[in-house]
Amino acid sequence: MNIASMTALAAEFRAAGTDLSERRRSGVSKGPLTDIMLSGESGISWSTDGAASIGALTTIAAIGADARVGAAYPGIAASAQNLATPQVRHLATLGGNLAQRSRCWYFRNPHIDCLKKGGSTCPARSGNHLYGVAFDLGDCVAPHPSTMAAALLAYDAHITTNRRDGLTIAELLGDGSDGRADHALAAGEMITRVVLPAPLTGERAAYKRAISRAYAEWPLVEVCARATIVDGKFQFVRLAAGGIAPVPISLIACETALQGQAANAATIAAAASEASAGAKPLPMTAYKLDLLEGLVRDLMERLMA
Repeated sequence: MNIASMTALAAEFRAAGTDLSERRRSGVSKGPLTDIMLSGESGISWSTDGAASIGALTTIAAIGADARVGAAYPGIAASAQNLATPQVRHLATLGGNLAQRSRCWYFRNPHIDCLKKGGSTCPARSGNHLYGVAFDLGDCVAPHPSTMAAALLAYDAHITTNRRDGLTIAELLGDGSDGRADHALAAGEMITRVVLPAPLTGERAAYKRAISRAYAEWPLVEVCARATIVDGKFQFVRLAAGGIAPVPISLIACETALQGQAANAATIAAAASEASAGAKPLPMTAYKLDLLEGLVRDLMERLMA
């Protein structure tokens, strides 16, 4: 259930409010608020093995600017540096980015019912879904808006809340089949920290997004890639994509095609062609699959260099 849909039972949490303020101005979100900016966890701590723990109230800008994060987790740093706009990054928090609500223009219109507002249908499915999903996994066809969620999925991060420990990104956001939910947080539950495993020896990582010039804050497609190359072969590969499904997804077919194979352009091209495996594009979103394949190819060639 969404915190924002449970205002009758619990107040909605507000940190920087970069998403919440917009929803309240439009009338999409109403009800009491609980300010958490001064009472939650922020900052980045490090364990002796080089693993990072990031407080949920740490700003996106702080994550992107942290030199140690950039060295240990370059895909996380690059994702943070490219997210939204500089103004938003200096206010928005990591927890807020993960728990933000849908950016679908039908959801954001207070005069239109949809699944996420208690309606019975997804109006985008039969309406204008130009920026919708290319992997149709559930009733709602809006892609998940969190750039950091895709990056954290690539890094096998775990989420701590005020009630639970060790949630994966998939457990936090679900599998995309529930069109009414943006995440699996219960009423009164909030993200407190994100824990990253120690980086692998010699790993490389990068992030890239394709955007519409009119809506540059949110990508059409984005990919975070990690890899290690040993003796000229890919020994470890992680590829996570956003903007294409109701939740960030791992590109498992691409990973499998690269694992143990020679790190060269031919291998990468063949693997990139597998990026659309399992895709079910909508009538207006097939173009996203071409963008996805191109991003995978570009990123893996960059990591190979």
